[in-house]
Amino acid sequence: MQILLTVAYDGTNYAGWQRQVNAVAVQEKVEDALSGLLKLQGNCSAISVGGNRNAQGAFCSRTVVVRAASRTDAGVHALGQRAAFFVDDLRVPLGKLPVVLNGLLPSDISVTDACVVGEGFNPRFDALRKTYVYNMYNAACPNPLLSRYSAFVPQELDFAAMEAAAGCFVGRHDFAGFCAVGSSAKTTVREVFSCGVARQENGMISLEICGGGFLYNMVRIIAGTVLYVGLGKILPENIPEIIASCKRENGGKTMPPQGLTLVRVEY
Repeated sequence: MQILLTVAYDGTNYAGWQRQVNAVAVQEKVEDALSGLLKLQGNCSAISVGGNRNAQGAFCSRTVVVRAASRTDAGVHALGQRAAFFVDDLRVPLGKLPVVLNGLLPSDISVTDACVVGEGFNPRFDALRKTYVYNMYNAACPNPLLSRYSAFVPQELDFAAMEAAAGCFVGRHDFAGFCAVGSSAKTTVREVFSCGVARQENGMISLEICGGGFLYNMVRIIAGTVLYVGLGKILPENIPEIIASCKRENGGKTMPPQGLTLVRVEY
């Protein structure tokens, strides 16, 4: 059977979600926890994917492979990452699986839910909506308690202009100008269902964006462009023209990773 996990993590100490050769990634920690759990229950031979058998037929090295909905970058956080894995026989009650796994995971990674999905389910390609939030702390002085989860912006911002700019990203567009170099996407056309900004009393400004999928660094570039509007470097009425130009240099900067959180993935 295939099980879908909901995973939350603080990405500060990780090289992103995807397993790396020379760095520690969130995927590695989740796979190691699952492998450890299944070995503890004496279930090594029942694992469907990943790993290699030794001469005695036992699994060795990594025995579980998880596929995620989003390959979050280094330093990016998640509240609702979704990751699926196959197993032939799970002896832990499904409802208790998150608690058991959390006992094997580091404190900055948590499994918050688990459910059974179909054999043909793909957590990445079957996703209908993904929602991200980018946080900017707008104050005269930085707040060390917020610095891991927001970008510090000391300048005065035109919040009304930022609101107007955010709404311009809604719709189906070619977002080639909002994609970082290195993307392997076959098409740069994406649909954004909603995009808006909210301001909290503590000085935090949050850009929330929901879409069917996003290009490499697309949300961080949109956040940087909305910030430029708030700083008066770009006019909100110029956003449609900037999108249509498909030129990266016409938009704002790519914001740092710590302000970005994958909030939820819907199917």
